[in-house]
Amino acid sequence: MTAARSHDGPGPLRRAGRATGRALRTPFTGTARGIRKATHAHGAGESGLGKLIELHAVNGAGDVMITVALASTVFFSVPTDEARGRVALYLAITMAPFTLLAPVIGPLLDRLPHGRRAAMAGAMLARALLALTMSGAVATGGLELYPAALGVLVSSKAYGVVRSAVVPRLLPPKFSLVKANSRVTLAGLLATGVAAPIGAGLQTIGSAWPLYGACAIFIVGTFLAFTMPPKVDSAKGERRARLIDPQDHPHLPHRAEPVRRPAAPKPKRGRNGGRSNGEKPAKERPPGLRSVGGSVLHGLQANAAHRALSGFLIFFLAFLLREHPMAGQSAAVSLAIVGVSAGVGNACGTAVGAWLRARGPEVIIATVLGIALGTAVLAAVFFSTAAVAALGAVAGFTQALSKLSLDAMIQRDVPEEVRTSAFARSETLLQMAWVVGGGIGIALPLNAVLGISVAAGILALGAATSVRGLLGAARRGTPHPRVA
Repeated sequence: MTAARSHDGPGPLRRAGRATGRALRTPFTGTARGIRKATHAHGAGESGLGKLIELHAVNGAGDVMITVALASTVFFSVPTDEARGRVALYLAITMAPFTLLAPVIGPLLDRLPHGRRAAMAGAMLARALLALTMSGAVATGGLELYPAALGVLVSSKAYGVVRSAVVPRLLPPKFSLVKANSRVTLAGLLATGVAAPIGAGLQTIGSAWPLYGACAIFIVGTFLAFTMPPKVDSAKGERRARLIDPQDHPHLPHRAEPVRRPAAPKPKRGRNGGRSNGEKPAKERPPGLRSVGGSVLHGLQANAAHRALSGFLIFFLAFLLREHPMAGQSAAVSLAIVGVSAGVGNACGTAVGAWLRARGPEVIIATVLGIALGTAVLAAVFFSTAAVAALGAVAGFTQALSKLSLDAMIQRDVPEEVRTSAFARSETLLQMAWVVGGGIGIALPLNAVLGISVAAGILALGAATSVRGLLGAARRGTPHPRVA
């Protein structure tokens, strides 16, 4: 009797334990299955794009953890005047060297087409190790923090360049590049939105804890990078690209055709039948750099204005709102309002870009540049809390939509064999524009009307150099079929 009870007794307990375990796991496993279903939909799982989407989400979560730790150390932990000096020092030690390194990133990665998975994994692992290095210095704010921050910045931008170059190789059937990039970008934005409050919570435990979290996230990203399909490392048929206007260089072909030297005159031969002047026979010139087309060039100029505006607003508004918060709000809440507005605008721009499916990208870029310029002018004239929030939202929206349209033009106008290189080089130039805009933002006095006027001037300069060319290209059309 006792044996029977002891035999039957644990059965219900085990069943109850299993049921409890399933109940606790269900929210996590159900969420994971839902995320995987979303990232792998419409053929993205079969093509490998789903894995890139997940990797980019991990990248965004890790980056925002490091941003929370740096912002708390460099910006929030000291008075405004001292914070301004610290941020200026941060720019001098990290951004200035980056402007010298950025032009090298694209060409260097262009020479490593067979190691793109390793390059992305290396960028993740480097940031994991650097986050650990920074965790020891973040509490004191010592100078050793800045070289590590420079390394994080360079690694992050190197990942971004490789990621842009990889997307064209992972397109599912009947998938446009703008749609693929919108999915990747949206995943990064959502991950950033989830990880930011987690990082802020870790910051309350200790200044090093967000960096520990970033380290763990980037280690996961290192392993995820190697799960990408092998075709990511394929460089079949690729060539390098140069960002020039073909109208200024009519002698360069628009297609990927080999450039040959003109036939050299036959050298005179000596008595023994050899060449009298020691010349070697003329050889074919190896395939040279290719033009990416006028539409892409003007689209890049417009996007550079958007990216410079982004860098400018981040630094200028950070100090302006800290010194002069929005009415009835603290400095942290004021910054959060503008940051959330920009994030929501960016997400909306990404969603609209996928919905538009890249129809008429030249007109889209010119239109959103005009919208951003008009909003900046109105914000300068009628400066208020609502105007600043609206400018942040519009800046995020127009930057996202303009970048997706630029991606669509690169897919449409640039031959496949040079498309990867064009992405790498254009991304590097846009990152440099962000650095320039950030430098202007930190250098200006904290005058609201002056600062927003400068923001409008940045956009006006971009419009002056690009809108006419974009609209002219839209009227002429393109000999290349549009990608829907």
